[in-house]
Amino acid sequence: MRLNLKNLTVQVLLAIVIGIVIGQLFPAFGVQLKVLGDIFVKMIKMVIAPIVFFTIVIGFANMGDMKKIGRIGGKALLYFEIVTTFAMAIGIAVMYVIRPGTGMDVSKVGSNAAEVAKYAKQAAETPHGFMDFLLSVIPDSMVGAFAKGEMLPVLFFSVMFGLAMSMLGDRAKPVTSFFEKLNEIFFKLVALIMRFSPFAAGGAMAYTIGKFGIGSLFSLGKMMGSVYITMFLFVFLILGSIARVYGFSIVNLLKFIKEEILLVLGTSSSESALPRLMQRLEKYGCSKSVVGLVVPTGYSFNLDGTSIYLSMAALFIAQAYGVEMSWVQVLTLLGVLMLTSKGAAGVTGSGFVTLAATLAAIPGNVIPMEGMALLLGVDRFMSEARAITNLIGNSVATVVIAKMEGQFDPNQVIEEAAEEPADESAYAAKPKLMG
Repeated sequence: MRLNLKNLTVQVLLAIVIGIVIGQLFPAFGVQLKVLGDIFVKMIKMVIAPIVFFTIVIGFANMGDMKKIGRIGGKALLYFEIVTTFAMAIGIAVMYVIRPGTGMDVSKVGSNAAEVAKYAKQAAETPHGFMDFLLSVIPDSMVGAFAKGEMLPVLFFSVMFGLAMSMLGDRAKPVTSFFEKLNEIFFKLVALIMRFSPFAAGGAMAYTIGKFGIGSLFSLGKMMGSVYITMFLFVFLILGSIARVYGFSIVNLLKFIKEEILLVLGTSSSESALPRLMQRLEKYGCSKSVVGLVVPTGYSFNLDGTSIYLSMAALFIAQAYGVEMSWVQVLTLLGVLMLTSKGAAGVTGSGFVTLAATLAAIPGNVIPMEGMALLLGVDRFMSEARAITNLIGNSVATVVIAKMEGQFDPNQVIEEAAEEPADESAYAAKPKLMG
């Protein structure tokens, strides 16, 4: 079978394989290639805020009905909390069945004390209280929200602006039309940036293998295996069951967003695929208004993969140190995670900072924070699993909410299958507008 080298999926897969080879044979050079992944993620972050803003505002303006907007937002948040709780619960259950931390050698933890202290300091400087979290959602200024590029402040301002436009009705139509044209330009810009994605995926993978070595994959293989098993169970059992209830196939959805999944695999960042994911979900059949509200909100409130990892990592450290937690303490851990996981972004490393904040927030400090050093070597590899799970979780959530609201057009999937684009440039077409 002849490979189509113009296909983005093929390009990213080849780049990942080449990156693994470079990282293994030329580790020093592989580490230097990290800059390729960093450049790509920065370019994607450059367009995330305006795309989220335009998508939400256009969606709200076309929806018009304030009650409908509130209903979609309320359903989305309720769905996020329920599914995220299931995600953490399944992670805890797997840890008690497999118990990968039992029997771990913790004698060498001290050698990584400085690295752990860095994450602990960063976690201490990050506000995790409810009131702090609430205040952090509201930007200091409109410009500040876009300049910092933080998702929640951009989302808050976009929703407020969209609500104001929807209240103006027909008087806001000239602005809506102007924003639609700007949105086309930004999606064309995303298509241009995506041409660099194979280099980014290859460079990021070369860095990972060059920095930590393939051998580090096996040093904590039991924990890594537990994480991947849990992610698999969550995607195909929990999310798969939800998909069946709402009349769509999880397997077909995964095939539809396979290029976004591969991109996240290469870069270890779910944010790297956010603009394209929004576009793909519209092509899948979800309305623009639902995609614009659910996907960006999900990137802050529906981090299923991160939630699974945090619950498992905390219990792994407890098991390694021989700490037997009572069910009251486990439920306390679950409650703390429901808050701290909302502060974890989709970028590599943020999950580790959030883990430090979680351990510090558990009453009595029953889980030693220095135990985080046990996970330093393989955290990068597990970050790929949680980023992909975050992406899939938000995709399923968007389709579910769209179907709940009767804003899903199944014909779009059929049309997409019949007209599969030959390369990534075809994705720069104008996004579909639906009420």
